[in-house]
Amino acid sequence: MNEFVTYTSAANVATITINRPDRMNALNETVILGLQEAWRRFDESEDRVAILHAAGDRAFSVGADVKDAPKEMWQGVPSIGVGTRKPIIAAVHGWCIGGAYVIVQMCDLVVASENTVFKYPEAQLGFTGGLISSAVARIPHKVAMEFMLLGEDFDAQKALSTGMVNKVVAKGEELEAAQKWATILANSAPLVVETLKEFSLATMNQSPAEIGAIARDTLLTIRTSEDGAEGRKAFGEKRAPEFKGQ
Repeated sequence: MNEFVTYTSAANVATITINRPDRMNALNETVILGLQEAWRRFDESEDRVAILHAAGDRAFSVGADVKDAPKEMWQGVPSIGVGTRKPIIAAVHGWCIGGAYVIVQMCDLVVASENTVFKYPEAQLGFTGGLISSAVARIPHKVAMEFMLLGEDFDAQKALSTGMVNKVVAKGEELEAAQKWATILANSAPLVVETLKEFSLATMNQSPAEIGAIARDTLLTIRTSEDGAEGRKAFGEKRAPEFKGQ
């Protein structure tokens, strides 16, 4: 983890917190890599369910930090930056904008505070990473197009009525509500929970951006591997490389 993303564990429940409230939890490179590390740690741990939430009162996250944008936003997105069969619950409050919503939509369950506002303004700003298009596999098509293209606010009740979130609770109670669900999942049969998640993800269509990000993750792993470094070094030294498959 790092200063902007924390990971705690209790009773087989992992709590992953975006901790940059002074910047309304804007997603910079440090946050995104911290989230990727957190998803990897969760997948490899004994924890059976994870809760994702954020510090501060004003925002879950306002999306990409325009002054310090992450290089690869997808790396912090669950099921893309790191795949896992374990369930993830998002506990959301305040503003949830742009790439932050992409992260939330890839969680399995979402509990939202009544003050939550979702927004995707990229069409009005002139850029997109494309992962938002996976929304059409998770909420009704017309709703997804409205959200993606118009950049208008979706408050908590509209999000609930359109299937973007599972439950709306009073302000400040979203984490407690998520913890109650997490306890149920932590005490459920792991093989059943994980199999149902795996089958559900396999049933969903993946957008081209989602497929591309997963492929790029594999290619980046090769590029940054020990074998990659050895190959480049051996070429420079004009010798045969000694590959280890690592």
